[in-house]
Amino acid sequence: MSEPRTVTGKASGTRGKAARSPSLWLTALSLTAIGLLIALGVWQIERRAWKLALIDRVEQRVHAQAVPIPSAASWPTISAANDEYRHVSVTGRFLHDRETLVQAVTEEGPGYWVLTPLLRSDSTQVLINRGFVPSERRDASTRRNGNPDGQVEITGLLRMTEPKGGFLRNNVPQHNRWYSRDVAAIAAARGLHEVAPFFVDADAGSQIAGGPIGGLTVIRFPNNHLIYALTWFALAFMLVGRLFVTFGGGLFRRKRFVHEPAGGSDAAARRTGSDAGTIVEPT
Repeated sequence: MSEPRTVTGKASGTRGKAARSPSLWLTALSLTAIGLLIALGVWQIERRAWKLALIDRVEQRVHAQAVPIPSAASWPTISAANDEYRHVSVTGRFLHDRETLVQAVTEEGPGYWVLTPLLRSDSTQVLINRGFVPSERRDASTRRNGNPDGQVEITGLLRMTEPKGGFLRNNVPQHNRWYSRDVAAIAAARGLHEVAPFFVDADAGSQIAGGPIGGLTVIRFPNNHLIYALTWFALAFMLVGRLFVTFGGGLFRRKRFVHEPAGGSDAAARRTGSDAGTIVEPT
């Protein structure tokens, strides 16, 4: 004699596993990550707008008519946001015996920037980046014809000081090794007083025959913010899709396996396949 028994084997185990929802902590983590990715994308869009505005301001300053450098009284308020790359002019006399060579790599090759103090009539001084010289002309004696003794007028771009040094290389004033145009450090090393907190990049029009090559200022602002924004938004979209598949797929499988076929248990007992309910098997 035999009696029917319910088989709760592999099929029912599969149904239970398929119907199980993702854990609460994993869902919360995913939602947090989506919010963070969207916030990063929005931030990059805002950064792009700021960068475009900055580029526009700089372009206007560079191509504007040269104006006298800010007065000494306003020097404490000079800032990169408001003043850098202004087209300025300044008059004075070069102090060639106190020039400083700063290592540089330009379109002309490796060499040095020549920074020379310009003494003005009010006794204040401004560091002028006269331009570039190759290594073989680093000694001032090789360019005496390009070092005027009288009063000169220099036009160029106002630049902010570059403190400490270059990339992975610090300035070493005691050994006269300079990797950045650090105005305060150069002034201290050369015994200069009442020095402007900025320097001026001389333009090509201020170049003197036999002297450094001027007008080599490179103005470049990387603007990859749109690419970054699209990357963050794409990652957020992919994560949303993953959650949809996880929740939607689980809900679909749950409805598919839990549904009881029409006709009651007797009909279910006679049916086979993926939509069968309880399977009755004789012993």
